[in-house]
Amino acid sequence: MNNFVHSTIGLLHLTAAVVAMITGAIVILTPKATVRHKRIGYVYVVSMLLVNLTAFLIYQLFGKFGPFHVAALFSFVTILGGMIPILFRRRFPDWLSYHYFFMNWSVVGLYAAFWAETLVRLFRMAQFWPVVVLATLATTLTGSILIRRHKDRFLTGRPATPIGKPTLFP
Repeated sequence: MNNFVHSTIGLLHLTAAVVAMITGAIVILTPKATVRHKRIGYVYVVSMLLVNLTAFLIYQLFGKFGPFHVAALFSFVTILGGMIPILFRRRFPDWLSYHYFFMNWSVVGLYAAFWAETLVRLFRMAQFWPVVVLATLATTLTGSILIRRHKDRFLTGRPATPIGKPTLFP
């Protein structure tokens, strides 16, 4: 276990990531706008916040701030971009679109990070970057196709924004 998980922080990072992968998949694959969706979604968000926080405490690969820390910043932005419109939906005329795209991209990013994290343990550094880039491109391309293919199904028939409510983007 010492070769696979380098520290307690690494174990917490791994555990939170596994929880996020499971709950993210459940949220994407099951009916929306249900109590179950909301509860599992909040578990996903909390686990992703833990993944991002612990990512900033892990420096074994580069010994300093590296590309995976930048990815954690992007991940944090997707979580905020997906949750702020939900929490302040009266201020966002197109809140469901924001939520849909940001949260879906959050899950795609999580799975891309999974491939990078897995591959870093399987390949030497000389082989690592080409394999990670290819796996990330394949994951994001697949995610992009699926997000675009299913957007109309999830974004049509949504409730209208309440009339007379202030918006952040008039």
